[in-house]
Amino acid sequence: MNAEIIAVGTELLLGQIANTNAQFISQECAEIGINVFYHTVVGDNPERLKNTIKTAESRSDCLIFTGGLGPTKDDLTKETLAQSLGRSLVMDEDALEKIEAYFKKTGRTMTENNRRQAIVLEGAQVLPNNHGMAPGMILEGESTRYILMPGPPSEMKPMFMESVKPYLLSLQGERIHSRVLRFFGIGESQLETELMDLIDGQTNPTIAPYAKEGEVTLRLSARTNDTEKANEMLDEIEAKILERVGSFLYGYGEENSHAAVVFDLLKRKGLTVAMAESLTGGAFSQTLTDFAGASEIVKGGIVCYTNEVKENVLGVPKEVLETDGAVSATCAKEMAERIRLLTEADMGISFTGVAGPSESEGKPVGTVFIGLSMADKETKILSLQLSGSRTAIRNRTVKQGLELIRKSLQ
Repeated sequence: MNAEIIAVGTELLLGQIANTNAQFISQECAEIGINVFYHTVVGDNPERLKNTIKTAESRSDCLIFTGGLGPTKDDLTKETLAQSLGRSLVMDEDALEKIEAYFKKTGRTMTENNRRQAIVLEGAQVLPNNHGMAPGMILEGESTRYILMPGPPSEMKPMFMESVKPYLLSLQGERIHSRVLRFFGIGESQLETELMDLIDGQTNPTIAPYAKEGEVTLRLSARTNDTEKANEMLDEIEAKILERVGSFLYGYGEENSHAAVVFDLLKRKGLTVAMAESLTGGAFSQTLTDFAGASEIVKGGIVCYTNEVKENVLGVPKEVLETDGAVSATCAKEMAERIRLLTEADMGISFTGVAGPSESEGKPVGTVFIGLSMADKETKILSLQLSGSRTAIRNRTVKQGLELIRKSLQ
């Protein structure tokens, strides 16, 4: 099945909001083997929407609409689709009752235009909106299926998962079983080069690389109704991939981020960490403290942006700062060791370097040193030369610190 996502709303074209709905729907459709070849955004204009519908019908089996189901005059999706298909609009009494109950419960006056939200396409399957007022719809035409959902993500996403996805799954002859592999330290082009013959020869399962900020993911997908067979197929292709690039693998899953992997690893091993941050300005600390239960892992940290704080608070020897400089392997070593001892943590990690826009201590932008101190082990120093904007260098430094911890504990 080939689907097309049509997002309706002038606010999208003006850049006032991002079209995250299309991203979400595409990801979910890929999971169940539905092709999404086109994303279309159209403003609140009936003629342009009619033309968009006509074009989409010529190339897609299933049109998925988001937005334009609200109470105001510029919410025209169902009205325009009804005209395009020659269908009538009817009042859905269940939806109307729910809307009226909402206003009564909240003590608000229900205006007449709110009744419009309960109007649906004649003959459509009405989808309940358990997180808002406007119901969704599924209408099966002669050669095309039409799915309408509200625009707010807080309403659209649960409606998709509760009603639309089960419907789409019922149309599929085979299930899609996916596995996501996450890699760090290798670029998308290099990863693709290493796996080119596997990618070129793919049929079932398939291999799809995706580049993200500072990392690359591979989505492996097997098409079959047999879960055991699917796992065998995915295991086989994963083994071939890891033979070549397994040293860069850090985790699995769409949501299992680099930080989450390191946090869980520290938690499982019962280890604590403390941070001395110059270059990253507290960004590494925030990455770990974003997780619930961080107090079990994070002992504390110091943002030591100036030499005075490095010396007077952290205790880095003055001669190190004067001789080697703050941007040096020696300083990174001192920072990591001293923050560990100061906080009595199991691990101390430090970050120092030049984020830009200009060089410092005669060292070019992108010069980075990361130190990792662990009791009874030699302190590790990671020396890097990173590229990109100031923000990119800082973000990549945080990820490099996460990877340094992960590899040290494995």
